[in-house]
Amino acid sequence: MTGSVLVVEDQDPARQLLAGNLQSAGYQVHCAQDVAQAETMMRTFRPDLVVLNWILPGIPGLPFARRLRGDRRTKDISIVLISDRAGEQDKVAALEGGADDYVTKPYSCRELLARIKAVMRRRSPQLADSVIEIGGLQLDPAARRVSAGNHEIELWTTEFRLLHFFMTHPGRIFSRATLLDEVWGHDACVEERTVDVHIRRLRQSLAPAGCDAPIETVRGLGYRFRAEPC
Repeated sequence: MTGSVLVVEDQDPARQLLAGNLQSAGYQVHCAQDVAQAETMMRTFRPDLVVLNWILPGIPGLPFARRLRGDRRTKDISIVLISDRAGEQDKVAALEGGADDYVTKPYSCRELLARIKAVMRRRSPQLADSVIEIGGLQLDPAARRVSAGNHEIELWTTEFRLLHFFMTHPGRIFSRATLLDEVWGHDACVEERTVDVHIRRLRQSLAPAGCDAPIETVRGLGYRFRAEPC
């Protein structure tokens, strides 16, 4: 496995242990003790993935995740948020705040590495180059561009993959488990609730262009993309 990872962790033992395990797994690893140091480092390099502790001195991890998602230069960087908060609302807040995955403490390095591997695998999807257009909504995999008429739609990486899968399988109903396998990957260590969070985020991104309606919730079954005009 290749790729660069920035570990943002203020606890020295945890940071050193994680960095060592990531290096052994083949990643290029950079470390920061807090958000300020991470931002300074990211002015000169752009990691593929950030492992981010929620509780940090100064700026906490979740606001930093939102900041990364709001910056055009860093919005596609994958984020794995680590926290000792195990409540459902905390997990949802992390995912809605921009995290691709959420790991609760205490965790095993083996589990965390598996989650990082899963996120990295889906970071650069092997998509066909052909442009897809359904009902006025156009998706260009090669340019990673989504538009409706003159309205360009900004999507994060996971939402782009999700929309691409829906648009290449219009009319079919997919369960949450199937969407996890097809979009996140068979080795993804994420919960089915994750699908609901990303569906909601995708709809919110499509709504200004009036194209959120085709993504339909089928009660008791899952979701489908209806091939209807926006």
